[in-house]
Amino acid sequence: MTSAPVPGSVLIYDRIAANRRTTWILMVAFVAITTALAGLIIYALGLPFGALGIAGIAIIIYAVFSYFAASSVVLSISGAHEVTKEQEWEYVRRVENLAIGAGLPMPRTWVLEDSAPNAFATGRDPQHAHIVVTRGLLQKLEPIELEAVLAHEMSHIGNYDIRVMTIATVLVGVVVLLSDFFLRWTYWGAGARRGSRNKGGGGAVILVVLAIIAAILAPIVAQALKFAISRQREYLADASGALLCRHPEALARALEKIAADPEPLEAANKATAHLYIYNPLREHQSFLNNLFNTHPPIEERIRLLRSM
Repeated sequence: MTSAPVPGSVLIYDRIAANRRTTWILMVAFVAITTALAGLIIYALGLPFGALGIAGIAIIIYAVFSYFAASSVVLSISGAHEVTKEQEWEYVRRVENLAIGAGLPMPRTWVLEDSAPNAFATGRDPQHAHIVVTRGLLQKLEPIELEAVLAHEMSHIGNYDIRVMTIATVLVGVVVLLSDFFLRWTYWGAGARRGSRNKGGGGAVILVVLAIIAAILAPIVAQALKFAISRQREYLADASGALLCRHPEALARALEKIAADPEPLEAANKATAHLYIYNPLREHQSFLNNLFNTHPPIEERIRLLRSM
């Protein structure tokens, strides 16, 4: 006989399913914005689709390079160094055990020599995954709390969050490239002249003005969507990590300690902040800032973990 859920509790599997649905909705919106922007640029310039062939090839090359090189760039920027079981027995052994429990390949393990406690995972798939922890995380957390954080990062790998966020980052880059291409084209008057010949009069001017506004706003919307996806993946990794380590309270305590630690993470920057388990950039709170937050509120994450 199964007991009824406690009022106010959250079933882990329901949370995982809800976060996956939300992520895919955001990704569809992301692709729709990119496609709509490309179509609007083509239409506003009065160009055949083939005229953007060179730009299209450049974007494809950029996307492929970004996809395969992203993790190497992130690791290089972070300044972390790879470690083995002989060097960091407790850390690497726990990653190994979690990988076996999750049925995943053993990721490569790295340490960032910084006293601020934090961690992140990167890579394009489980076969090319990396887990990075700071020295502060290894020193300041209890063993069960460390394992919970590692389970969170292992969940990012198992849920393909590392791939989703790489794709989201590439899509933002594509939107920025398309917007920049169009704005440069209109700056030199090419769009206005072609539009005037083909569409004529004030209608062409209005269309070009609307396209310019869209080209300016599209990268902002794309960044907001990227951060919304990042926030959903953090919720998902919390739920999946709690399921993997079987100890939601340990992850909640770890997040409390990480958030309360006053040490700044020197290696963090806006390009990599979304990867960490907790946002290393301590910024002021405002509506606009919350819209572009890379992480959900830490209090909400802790509340959900303790309701599981």
